[in-house]
Amino acid sequence: MLKKAAIASALALSWATVPALAADKPPAALIIAQGGLGDGSWNDTANAGFKAGLEKTGIEGRPIESKDVAAQGEEIMRRAADGGFGLVISLEWIHGEPMEKIAKDYADTNWVIMNQTREGDNVASVVFAEHEGSYLAGALAALATTDTSIPGINPEPVIGVIGGVKAPGIDKFIVGYIQGAKAINPDIDVKVAYSESFGDPAKGQQMAQAMFDEGADIVYQVAGGTGIGIIEAAKQAGKYAIGVDTDQDGMAPGNVLTSMVKRVDVAVEDILANYAAGTFPGGEVMDFGLVQNGVGLSDMKHTKDKIPADYLKKVDELKAGIIAGDIEVWDVSTQGYPDFFK
Repeated sequence: MLKKAAIASALALSWATVPALAADKPPAALIIAQGGLGDGSWNDTANAGFKAGLEKTGIEGRPIESKDVAAQGEEIMRRAADGGFGLVISLEWIHGEPMEKIAKDYADTNWVIMNQTREGDNVASVVFAEHEGSYLAGALAALATTDTSIPGINPEPVIGVIGGVKAPGIDKFIVGYIQGAKAINPDIDVKVAYSESFGDPAKGQQMAQAMFDEGADIVYQVAGGTGIGIIEAAKQAGKYAIGVDTDQDGMAPGNVLTSMVKRVDVAVEDILANYAAGTFPGGEVMDFGLVQNGVGLSDMKHTKDKIPADYLKKVDELKAGIIAGDIEVWDVSTQGYPDFFK
């Protein structure tokens, strides 16, 4: 039975004591997901937390990349365990099922999977409430999309979202975004497309431009490195993108409306701290949602002055409603697909 973990338990320790506790720990590995390092998003954010955690704990470690990380998942994970890594963190969604199996064969290795829950006394599951943060992004987009006082906005209630692939891990973002938008305007047109890639900026730019040509003025990117092209398209068209995973507002200042920030860096750093301290949360689920400040919107330092204060206040009210439990945001990973997305 999976248990819910207390977040940042090891971080409560003095960081000065952690390296001493970590002295005899085997090294750690971070398996990089599709799109690779340099995506300016999920992988880069996680790797930043990984590097920070290694430095603070004194543990040795390195990221592992593969040209076909999805298909080679089982081989990569087995080689990491055979190679003496005591902690293996995978950022790749598709690795969840094989990890659950492999963990039984390597009982002395600590395993971490992101964005899903998996069984195993030596497996820790890290789950983010991407649907909650995406709900706020959708609400903000719906508020802004018909306000022609905002530069680059047309009067039509049309927005878009581009995912990397059609899968529950991506649709969790998309469904939350649609629900948030429809909470503001039930008749809004939310265009949905999939790039089938997390590392093709040129394709992302082409797809986003097509959405802008169809009347959208705001497009949410949930496509890793492909999203770099979506942001570039917004810049070129004088429209808006919404960034993902990390604060991407500075990639095109003034043309990234906001970013749905997902603190995977904090999660990875926390995992390393627990591993170093001998308190690895095996068999547990670590939740990072709005309540834990694990997801949320960026500070919008390049666009906040363009957006009416009433819109920002409404988003804050929705956030408070979600935290209080008054607003239930649909979670594809646990509830399946809602009727409004079928």
